[in-house]
Amino acid sequence: KLSFYNITANSLQSANAERMGSHALTVLPYYHIYMGTLLNTFLLQGTAQVVLPKFDQELFLSSLEKYKVEKVHIVPPIASFLAKDPLVDKYDLSATKALISGAAPMGEGLQEAIESRLGVTMKQAYGMTELSPFANYSLDGNVKPGSSGTLIFNTELRVVCPEKGHDLDYNEKGELWYRGPQTMLGYYENEEATKATLTDCGFVKTGDIGYIDEDHHVYVVDRLKELIKYKGHQIAPAELEDIIFSHPAVADVACIRGYDAKNEEVPKACIVVKEGQSLTSDEIMEYTNSRVAPFKKIRQVVFLKSIPKSASGKILRRELQAQFDKQ
Repeated sequence: KLSFYNITANSLQSANAERMGSHALTVLPYYHIYMGTLLNTFLLQGTAQVVLPKFDQELFLSSLEKYKVEKVHIVPPIASFLAKDPLVDKYDLSATKALISGAAPMGEGLQEAIESRLGVTMKQAYGMTELSPFANYSLDGNVKPGSSGTLIFNTELRVVCPEKGHDLDYNEKGELWYRGPQTMLGYYENEEATKATLTDCGFVKTGDIGYIDEDHHVYVVDRLKELIKYKGHQIAPAELEDIIFSHPAVADVACIRGYDAKNEEVPKACIVVKEGQSLTSDEIMEYTNSRVAPFKKIRQVVFLKSIPKSASGKILRRELQAQFDKQ
């Protein structure tokens, strides 16, 4: 349940964090909280909205070129397209100065690949529906690779140990808890879920693992429930995905829990190979495993035609996990 006050407060918070140019290109669905709040933000700033009915590669690029869009909100699948697709080189995107990605974490590798190719600043923001949605935002002039930005104004953060429940220090990974005027009222007609997510003092338990550094930048590692547990270690799928995606033959990737002969969890990579390219399991394991700690090594690889994702670009990891758990 989000109140008018929640939505209004978060629109003001996001408008303070990012001043758009004369035009905003809107390709994300308005029914998603990310785009819903941006709609209000753009109205507050008097920004003209160029609305695309869906993400079409050529229409998206030609609109950026035609309307000279200075700043664009995107999601990771669009970021992947901008980083690797040869079609991008056919358009003049020199007017675009910054891209802002939300809805799912983006690794340093993808962020740096976009900046190198397009000469733009690649920024990240973080939030969730329960926070209306924004909580962190990368401000102009204060962007760090892999960071989802600093706290937007009037927002508090606790980083809490999932096992013992105490607050953690800088650079220690724990569950992110947020509180602010954008905090939800609760879940509609679900008191049990509300009590499990909203603390008595008003903090929302996000279920996301992350940490904050000495510069107050917040890094989102992965979902608490999606961590892969291998021989006592916890492995974030997003970290492995960022490395694998940097391989020139990889079009898309998602990492999930695989199971060995003893039915113990192991890191498993689900990979979509670029059209016209070839790739073997051994090649991708050699590429990835030379870049990670021994316990993070990929142990299983499967090749797919596509990775299931939501309308906002999040990997539907549970759906993908269920697909292989049934086998």
